[in-house]
Amino acid sequence: MAMDEKQLTAMLSDPATQREAFEMVVRQYSEQLYWQVRRIVLSHEDANDVMQNVMVKAWMNLDTFRQDSKLSTWLYRIAINESLDFMRRQKKVAMVSADDTPGVANTLLADRYFDGDETEAQLQEAIAQLPDVQRTVFNLRYYEEMKYSDISKILHTSEGALKASYHIAVKKISEFFKQRD
Repeated sequence: MAMDEKQLTAMLSDPATQREAFEMVVRQYSEQLYWQVRRIVLSHEDANDVMQNVMVKAWMNLDTFRQDSKLSTWLYRIAINESLDFMRRQKKVAMVSADDTPGVANTLLADRYFDGDETEAQLQEAIAQLPDVQRTVFNLRYYEEMKYSDISKILHTSEGALKASYHIAVKKISEFFKQRD
């Protein structure tokens, strides 16, 4: 049973109900956070690893949740930051030429957890080529259908900048597909 954010937040701030409330948070938000993380890190195994870090970080930092934003916004912020940190670490570890690695589309199509078709895999490849901020804005807006005002709270930036990032991302993705035709 899903509980509204205000009830969950109240339970999280009470030491007597904090553990039970956090278990509800995990049940209620894990799937949507997983898919947000997965769209950034792409692999199922990596997404699971990042999600473990997200939940540990959320639990360890419950006392820093100031309740001036929604619980879901705070969780998304943690998930996105952990995903981007993971990607930065991966880039440092894998200083390999792009020519030496299989494309994102090929990797996804070989992933037994990926249930999309070739077009979806190519879309993910186009998205993966975007800079971090554009990729994040695109994923939140396109897949999560989030309002710019909510994305603004998660990424701590203006709605105008987000709209520009989204527009540029869409343009780059369109170019990616035009070059494939």
